[in-house]
Amino acid sequence: MPSVYLETYGCQMNVADSELMLGKLAAAGYDHTENPEGADVILVNTCAVRDNAEQRVLGRLGELKGHMKRDTVLGVTGCMAQRLGQRLLDAETRVSLVVGPDAYRSLPELIDGARHGERALATDFDLEEHYEDFQARRFEGVKAWIPVQRGCDYRCTYCIVPYTRGSERSRALADVVRETRDVVSQGLTEVVLLGQTVNSWNDGSGHFGDLLRAVGAVDGIRRVRFTSPHPNDFTDPVIGAMAEVPTVCEHVHLPAQSGSTSMLKRMLRRYTREGYIDCVARLRAAIPGVSITTDIIVGFPGETDAEFEDTLSLAREVGFDDAFTFKFSPREGTPATRLPAELTVPEEVVNSRYTELLQVVRGIARGRNMARLGERREVLVEKEAKRGGQLRQARSRDFRSVMVPAESAEIGDYLTVELTGTTGSTYTGTPVAARAPLPVAR
Repeated sequence: MPSVYLETYGCQMNVADSELMLGKLAAAGYDHTENPEGADVILVNTCAVRDNAEQRVLGRLGELKGHMKRDTVLGVTGCMAQRLGQRLLDAETRVSLVVGPDAYRSLPELIDGARHGERALATDFDLEEHYEDFQARRFEGVKAWIPVQRGCDYRCTYCIVPYTRGSERSRALADVVRETRDVVSQGLTEVVLLGQTVNSWNDGSGHFGDLLRAVGAVDGIRRVRFTSPHPNDFTDPVIGAMAEVPTVCEHVHLPAQSGSTSMLKRMLRRYTREGYIDCVARLRAAIPGVSITTDIIVGFPGETDAEFEDTLSLAREVGFDDAFTFKFSPREGTPATRLPAELTVPEEVVNSRYTELLQVVRGIARGRNMARLGERREVLVEKEAKRGGQLRQARSRDFRSVMVPAESAEIGDYLTVELTGTTGSTYTGTPVAARAPLPVAR
């Protein structure tokens, strides 16, 4: 069997797409290998959200050329492929395939053509494509990424996603439930529903709360997560479903991007600071103990000292359990790149603000984590810890990363642990019971 090696960069949606590609290629007679050396096909599934992600991929392509045989097919897939298109083919002479997120169905044929010297570009959008007949080859081990929505209609001024993944479209509820049942039959008990603004899901007959109820009721599912939602789409019925379905986990990743209403307006986020705070309050009122994490951008064009202070004060007021912080990265073709040049924030100011924000959010998270020592959590053991063989990494329902002794459980096991120590971001846990029971209604 010909072998295929695949590397994935970027978000969870890219991970899910990689699993779909591997499934399609397995059905076409390809064997997945975890080593690029001598592989018949090498694919790099890419991200285009920030420039450094693209530069990292370009560097990696150069490295991978050293692993190629004379007839190895090298392809670039995903958002970077969609964004750069022909330019990528022109610049990278050893690349034979440039394939966007809606063209994975044609991968086997494109690879066959490349083996005969054809170079292919496949970046047309297909607003009907959900890959329903694909059998994903899952490699996460204990959880399943399930795309329920593709594309985005929000068009925030800094974001490239609408231009690389097209307009928003939702899968049918019945298809998502069918895939969830398939996941259970494979022995997995946790699913993560994916979408660019996942809680705006609507298949024409129901809203996201209906989807949560349907997926959460599948026999054998113990945990339901979703990412990434938009604050505007947390309607009362959606929050009600989160509160009432016992398998839905007590964690929401709620991107804020800024704490300033004027900045949010320039970003075209379509909510105010007050609206975001109200959303958090409604989630916490309905779901006691819910963990709130977020995304924040610093250095967006025109960001003033006062607007940055608004972001710091939002972090303090909300008390995020964690935050992913980013420096603004201009993306060609997005409205933010057309803002007046005089609005560009100097690099030294961006770096200073980024450092200060990081200190604030890490300090808040550390304080909240220290306060939880001694509490008990159900955790799912996910993988070996990065360092040494004595620990395994587990995850609580409220998304705490917990290190447990390797001898206490196998990967895929559920445990109840007491949180006995923390580095500020990761806990150590002492098992107090094995095989935690199914969650009960809240």
